Amino acid sequence: MLKEEVREKTLSPQQVRAILNADNKEIVELCKRAAILPKKNTKGQTYFSYDEVRHLRRLQAKKNVTNPITLSTAAPAAPQKEVAMMKSLLGSLKEMETKLSDKIAKVIDEKLEGMDEVVVELIRCKTDNETLRQKIIDLNKEIYQLKNDLNSYKPIGFGMYRKKERSIWE
Repeated sequence: MLKEEVREKTLSPQQVRAILNADNKEIVELCKRAAILPKKNTKGQTYFSYDEVRHLRRLQAKKNVTNPITLSTAAPAAPQKEVAMMKSLLGSLKEMETKLSDKIAKVIDEKLEGMDEVVVELIRCKTDNETLRQKIIDLNKEIYQLKNDLNSYKPIGFGMYRKKERSIWE
């Protein structure tokens, strides 16, 4: 029964700071390492359970026990590792971008490859169409003239025809 009461006991952030003798930044860091999310009561106030604080205290003790020489040499290496990782990430993103743009350009080139031939054929067809249209106009004029010439011949009998002279005014 005593253990249940201890587990149910909640501690405010001020009490946790006093117990761990740490500031908010360090408590947040410890919570991240321990994967602990502070809870909120019905009034919206943050609190920690006793077990969580005990777990945070253990992590803090482990952190303080680590070799100070290791910490001092590891601290500068961490930013270098982060920088190297960022450079690697940026390099891989740049490479991915290049590959992607090359693939897109290749697909577009393949799709447009036949378009040059189609455009040339279209221009040729349009030129042929205009030429044929002009021939039709010329042939229509010739047909009109031939019909006029044909109408100028009048039958006189026995299968003979006489050309009637047309005046300019007719």
